[in-house]
Amino acid sequence: MKVLILSCSTGGGHNSCARYIEEELKDNNIECEFKDFFDIVNTKAKDMSSKIYLKTLNHNGKMFSNFYKLGELYSKTKIKSPVYLVNKIHKKTLFKYIVDNNFTLVIATHLFPALTLTAINKDDNYKKINFITIATDYEPCPFLEETKPNYLIMQKGLEKAFMAKGISKDILIPSGIPVSSRFIENAKNIKNEFNIKNEQVILIMLGSMGFGNINEIITPLLKEENIKLIVVCGSNTKLYNELNSIKNDKLITLGFVKNINDLIYTADIVISKPGGLSSTEIASISKPLLHIFPIPGIETYNTNFFQKRKMSIKCNTNEAIIKNTKKLLIDKDLQNKLINNQKKYINKNSAKDLIALIKEKFN
Repeated sequence: MKVLILSCSTGGGHNSCARYIEEELKDNNIECEFKDFFDIVNTKAKDMSSKIYLKTLNHNGKMFSNFYKLGELYSKTKIKSPVYLVNKIHKKTLFKYIVDNNFTLVIATHLFPALTLTAINKDDNYKKINFITIATDYEPCPFLEETKPNYLIMQKGLEKAFMAKGISKDILIPSGIPVSSRFIENAKNIKNEFNIKNEQVILIMLGSMGFGNINEIITPLLKEENIKLIVVCGSNTKLYNELNSIKNDKLITLGFVKNINDLIYTADIVISKPGGLSSTEIASISKPLLHIFPIPGIETYNTNFFQKRKMSIKCNTNEAIIKNTKKLLIDKDLQNKLINNQKKYINKNSAKDLIALIKEKFN
């Protein structure tokens, strides 16, 4: 068996999920390769899609929200989408790469490669490709119903939402968004690295791109006694420089990090943008969670899924963030309630379950 894992660089969650799957496959001695879809089919489109995605996030993501709503409306028409037709163009190039490199299974953590794989399998001129699609959020995204994988991995409790889009129940595997076993099991406390003694640690995660204006919540939180505030800015160098200029021993500012599992494990409370993958990472390590600054659209669904099941606290304003953070710092019962609900709904063995499915169905 040889597995190709495909993602796209529109948001960090898709790539992180792909790398977790790659890690789990290698730990199980299954030959595999992770590639950005556009590195195979069109390198120029890679930069363009990333720039377009970033542009839609301006002005608190209003443009992204409008595009997402249009996508949802278009999905309801059941007419073949322009998104499918654009990705269909790449079928010859992708098929050649798969065949030339002897891949026997493809796993797609992004919609675009899943649509191209579907186009390949609909064309009688091509040999059928076995593939699995991973839904990396807590709601089916627009046009997902146009993909026709062998199996679709998604979060338990969302079966009706996926079936309502016309996706067959027979292909749904509700084992959860895959987070590698190593990410969870190897997470360790790193307080000593930051010279943290007995302080409570508040971790703020803003996604790979550092999305969200947190300047107005930093000052009030730094007034709290016996705390350390760690902010992960991702690739947002402007935010990093702004926070780094604040001279306060309670504030620790980080850029792009490779040990986010250690930071989550070290934290007493996590404040995070509600990406599907990042929310799953936090819940897999069982930490009290506040959701902030959702990108309108899919991240709003992520927040609502967690809030409805009392796995996180939804904060729509800076005042709510400050108020609920202060409450969580002293309310251990509320902390435990959030953690226990995370354990109830989030499958820590999601990556292991994916490997078991692959071995059973494709060996």
